[in-house]
Amino acid sequence: MTTTEGTALPRLTAPANACDTHLHVYDPAYPLAPTAASKPPADATAAHYLAVRARLGLTRAVIVQPSVYGTDNACTLAGIAALGREVARGVAVVDDQASEAHLAALTAGGMRGARFLMMPGGAIPWDQLDRIAAKVQSVGWHVQLQMDGRLLHERIAQIRSWPGRIVIDHVGKFLEPVPVDSPAFRLLLELVASGRVWVKLAAPYEVSKTGGPRYEDVSRLARALVKAAPERMLWASNWPHPGINPRPDAADLLDILADWAPDEADRRRILVDNTAQVYGF
Repeated sequence: MTTTEGTALPRLTAPANACDTHLHVYDPAYPLAPTAASKPPADATAAHYLAVRARLGLTRAVIVQPSVYGTDNACTLAGIAALGREVARGVAVVDDQASEAHLAALTAGGMRGARFLMMPGGAIPWDQLDRIAAKVQSVGWHVQLQMDGRLLHERIAQIRSWPGRIVIDHVGKFLEPVPVDSPAFRLLLELVASGRVWVKLAAPYEVSKTGGPRYEDVSRLARALVKAAPERMLWASNWPHPGINPRPDAADLLDILADWAPDEADRRRILVDNTAQVYGF
């Protein structure tokens, strides 16, 4: 896989304790799960990410369990330790058979959420999610959902039934970006208005039809979300941008936040305050 990442610094200066809330780390030392739908990149270890974090001027990071490892969270736990447990957290993948002792051990290793990846390669089916969402409340975790936002109407009652905090990935992950006034996007805004749902402003390149560098079809949704509830938005690089070739530069993805959140106080909330609340920094 090629990359456009280099040595350029972002134009946006991140505030102290700024956090990247969604990245993945991979290491060939860890076996792939039978459900793995792709081969992981070779240049995406925690050591590689340390250079990216330094270039972006960030302090904190949240490593999200990649789909290729299924429910074996060992690589992600090792990544958290490598970045430093005082500045790194994680989001795990667990099934509905996870014991209290297992959840407690994952929490001690830095995990703060359970990932629900309802896309190809995901390891957990919809019929387990309610039980997992209830179970992880005992360790204070949130649940993190990635699904095609165009299908929110099919799952909205189930999502609303989950206790605790909920984080929605990638500006709602509308696989065909929708208008701001669409019913699907209004459902996302209603979830955010509940006061316990956060949205990650990340990975516009995965779904945009207008393309970079502005990704205007996704950017208009991001701007609307920030306008509606800056106190429940999070930013993320989605490094190392799995499945994307060529990869975008993470510095450009940080810079686009200045368009999505032009107010400096809102950017501080998104990069620092909100992340501290959700991930316990």
